[in-house]
Amino acid sequence: MPEHGIYGQFCPISMASEVLCTRWTMLILREFLCGSTRFNDLRRGVPRMSPTLLSKRLRDLEEAGIIQSVPGPHRGTEYNLTAAGEDLRPLVMAVGTWGHKWIESRLSLKNLDPSLLMWDMRRNLDPRPLPRHRCTIQFQYPELAAANQNWWLVIDKGAVDLCRIDPGFEVDLLVRGPLRNMTAVWMGLSDIRTELAAGHLEVDGDPAIARAMQTWLGLSPFAREERRVA
Repeated sequence: MPEHGIYGQFCPISMASEVLCTRWTMLILREFLCGSTRFNDLRRGVPRMSPTLLSKRLRDLEEAGIIQSVPGPHRGTEYNLTAAGEDLRPLVMAVGTWGHKWIESRLSLKNLDPSLLMWDMRRNLDPRPLPRHRCTIQFQYPELAAANQNWWLVIDKGAVDLCRIDPGFEVDLLVRGPLRNMTAVWMGLSDIRTELAAGHLEVDGDPAIARAMQTWLGLSPFAREERRVA
């Protein structure tokens, strides 16, 4: 249960902070606002958070009236934002906008995580510029350990799946380069044309898919915000 009264102030900012400012809570809210509803999907958005702590935070948020648990359509439990939780959308987005605008890019790119990057790319990808048939795009980060080098996005009838194991389909486009540079593109700190021209990224495959990459890639929701720092 949230530890109410830790600040000992009646101020609404103090009371809201007691609920929202515990470790990981804002990131869990980010995941809900991005559309995650199941425990395993939430875990993919916060891969360094222990399952035990995630369970505790979900209980805290439910007790605070920010989320509610409901039976899933198949098995297990799903979580939905309540009206109080949905009211937090502009607050969470404002925090992200501030971070993008004012945090130095070299600090932003210090904490690289291929699983989080690919999960974010998967849920933000725009399938409309891609071919109507099933399309497989492989991302390769050669500087990483073998287990994290290769990732596949499979787009079929508008649905996007992320695979860590080769799905066995013909690859329509291979994108190869350092994780740092791909992360910079996703965050809006760089763009595909710049990274290709500098030789940081390489693409091999369908030329039409390659040309449209900046469009279908699905950037961070903050990528188009004006930055105030280098």
